[in-house]
Amino acid sequence: MLLHGTATRITVSALAMALVALAPSAARADSGSVTRVHLTGDVRIPGGTTVELLRRTLVLTAGEKRHLAARLETTSSTTGTVGLTNRITCTDSTGAPASVVAAAARNHEGYDTETYAKPGHLPVIADLLLSAPATGTYSCVLYGSAYSTLPGSYHLTAVAGTTWLDISDSDQTGAQWWQNPACESADTAGLCTYVGDGAADADAWIFYDDGTPPIKWKADPSAVTVTAQANLELTTCYKGTASCADTREEYARGKNAVADIRFEFIQLDSTGHACRTHSTASRKTITDEGHHFITRHRLPNIPVEAACGTRTFLMRIYVKHVSGQTLKVDGLQGGATSLTNGIAFNDR
Repeated sequence: MLLHGTATRITVSALAMALVALAPSAARADSGSVTRVHLTGDVRIPGGTTVELLRRTLVLTAGEKRHLAARLETTSSTTGTVGLTNRITCTDSTGAPASVVAAAARNHEGYDTETYAKPGHLPVIADLLLSAPATGTYSCVLYGSAYSTLPGSYHLTAVAGTTWLDISDSDQTGAQWWQNPACESADTAGLCTYVGDGAADADAWIFYDDGTPPIKWKADPSAVTVTAQANLELTTCYKGTASCADTREEYARGKNAVADIRFEFIQLDSTGHACRTHSTASRKTITDEGHHFITRHRLPNIPVEAACGTRTFLMRIYVKHVSGQTLKVDGLQGGATSLTNGIAFNDR
């Protein structure tokens, strides 16, 4: 079912005033204006299904880049736990994938949950940097999925107005995408990164020492400032879960986990060492009921310092286990779906 929504355009010059009226998660990193398409009516997502919620068509030239951000807010029909995944997909005119799928997931803990900003309402946000592989027409879609082992029927409902799809209106010239390596849900191959007790490491550097191909991004010569953002997906590894390697499961369900997270964007000097480090840090509690937990990080308006001698930057996320369950850092699944990723933008 294709739903048409209302569109709102946000310009960079109006952004400071617009942020007062928008939810905090709507802060933009894009160069130029952004068009937002809202879901205009509530849409039910039955258990065990994936539903198309919003779609936009773009005409792009080869190499043209657009930033997509999708916010999916849901309510639940049950007090039980229901898995929620927000996916952004883009395909060409033949239906072939034009990029990886960007996804973010978290369990909805039930309509009686009062720990969300709005009781019973769970929002999940995903981001994608689309780089057109060829000149042509592309369809980009926001999908919502609901899944659970609950008996009987259940559903989630995508909420009108606060479910939306943003797409930048112009080429995000020079923008760079990061994603961490393969990490399947059950991790039967033992490829995932873990932080925690037992055999897991106490901490990890995502995009830095986790097997991610090294990326050193160079800001555009005309950019005075740059912006960096990242999405980090963590999963608790309680005993009996199907979402972690068995050897990483230390405690029974209900222990939960606490982690310290620091997002860094570092301007390098001419020797390749840190010249200026920009960071934002937070402590997160990830419950076993929530199980999957997406965290979103952003460093806006970072000055490009001439004194550093280069315009080269390095992105990384530090994750330190504090207590509780071991945590898995979710990665690329099925060779096509990215759950942990980052983007750097040249500001204009």
